[in-house]
Amino acid sequence: MSDIPLFTPFTLRGVTMRNRIMMAPMCQYQAIDGVPTEWHMMHHGRYATSGIGSAVVEATGISAQGRISIGCPGLYNDEQVAAWSAITSLYRSQDIPVFVQLNHAGAKASTARPWEGAGPLVEGSDEPPWPTVAPSAVAAREGWHVPSALTQPEIAQIVADFAAAATRSIEAGFDGIQIHGAHGYLLHQFMSPWSNRRDDEYGGDLEGRMRLPIEVARAIRAVLPDDMPLIYRASCVDGEGGGLTLDDTVVLAARLKEEGVDLFDASGGGIPAGVRITEAKVEPGFQIPFAARIRQDTGLPTVAVGMITDPKLANDTVAEGKADLIALARGLLRDPVWPVTAAQALGHPAPASILPEHYAFYLRNDY
Repeated sequence: MSDIPLFTPFTLRGVTMRNRIMMAPMCQYQAIDGVPTEWHMMHHGRYATSGIGSAVVEATGISAQGRISIGCPGLYNDEQVAAWSAITSLYRSQDIPVFVQLNHAGAKASTARPWEGAGPLVEGSDEPPWPTVAPSAVAAREGWHVPSALTQPEIAQIVADFAAAATRSIEAGFDGIQIHGAHGYLLHQFMSPWSNRRDDEYGGDLEGRMRLPIEVARAIRAVLPDDMPLIYRASCVDGEGGGLTLDDTVVLAARLKEEGVDLFDASGGGIPAGVRITEAKVEPGFQIPFAARIRQDTGLPTVAVGMITDPKLANDTVAEGKADLIALARGLLRDPVWPVTAAQALGHPAPASILPEHYAFYLRNDY
């Protein structure tokens, strides 16, 4: 076992990760009717043998209406469960815990794929639009479709849909759940005063705005086995000032901890749609302070994410107690065996050993 902090094990409830490197969720937009395809098998097979310690699969709709795009996967029917089961078995075969990110896109649903413009689908297009919902009738971006404001019975149904998707996640073989409360999607829309203009118990002050995220976490925790971890991913601040603040998110994290959330993934931005964080310089590690503050103030383990591709920065973040895990997406796309690259850079005594033995054997020998 290595004494390099990035390569030490980490345990959440009944799940142990061999190192602190987590594959962040990466939307592929390649599902058909919400069902993962052969592309997903190739994508995840690549990372099941990459040396990561854990993986989170892409934003997965709790309902057809809640998908970001027509190419997004779901967990709202049995066919989807079967397809995901084949993918979780890939990770299980390599002893890598795999989590599913459950999501409702809210006002950012019914959109085109990013490389097709990421704008709202329109009538007459090859991919027909569907009605969208949100906390309030506020478009995610100027010129986009205006969603319908959710009624309280509809909110209750969304909570039930999250719980049902969590149950299907267990059936599909996932080791845990990540609730997507970031990047301008529905739960973030409820948290942000930019998008939540409600005057009932689901809006107004912070207590009202965080009611739905708490209800979702409570409902999911109730259906999970005691040994299954629950993660919450949040945008800790909005894309522009005057919206959600880090202080607000610290309060949310503390409440989620009380509801049985085990790990907090600290991201940022997404409201208004398409706006990066304007009050922070976007540079390597710029979101690490979010994870550090939440960890310090709440005692909740955290994930740091966002341009953390330098091995020393990743290792120092764990070593200094700023975060417990480091999540990478683009870093792994550019270098699918980034864990080996990092191990070599950090002086790991046997970097090839991070990979399956039938890869490691050949890497230990030049010819």
